[in-house]
Amino acid sequence: MAASVESKLQLVRSHIRAYPDFPKKGILFRDICPILKEPAALTAVIDLFEEHVRKNHQNVDLIVGLDARGFLFGPLLAQRLGIGFVLVRKKGKLPGTTVSVAYDLEYGKAEAEIQEDSMAPGQKVLLIDDLLATGGTLFAACELMKKQQAEVLGCMVVIELNELNGKDKLKPHSLFSLVQY
Repeated sequence: MAASVESKLQLVRSHIRAYPDFPKKGILFRDICPILKEPAALTAVIDLFEEHVRKNHQNVDLIVGLDARGFLFGPLLAQRLGIGFVLVRKKGKLPGTTVSVAYDLEYGKAEAEIQEDSMAPGQKVLLIDDLLATGGTLFAACELMKKQQAEVLGCMVVIELNELNGKDKLKPHSLFSLVQY
């Protein structure tokens, strides 16, 4: 990790694209696709997450990625750390026996699930996603971890939208975000 933390953060920020009025009027959508297209920016994201985990969570057993963009960063980070990766998916997307939790969205309800045998009771996990807005999805994933008797060490996102206060919904779990708007 030769480049400084600040230069890596700057590279990440410069590869987040803003789309006004998407998916509807009044929303400013923060797009991570340019990060994925630029290998140096993607490497910077994983470097920053890895540094955070190695410094703060040496005892983590699993990285848990949220459907679908947590799947982009989670496996890369887990591989770097030499630990496993677990999927949290939308209801009906995983084979085998699953555990699910229902949660509220701004526009309705949804369900998230994991495979029942994806982790053992007491395992220490970190959750990862691309963006934290209102916190509903990450909160639901934390509830799934509780059902599985896993210990949530914290949550990590590339982008945090401060004005939506999603961080408050995650308490008492900690949040690490690379970029805040």
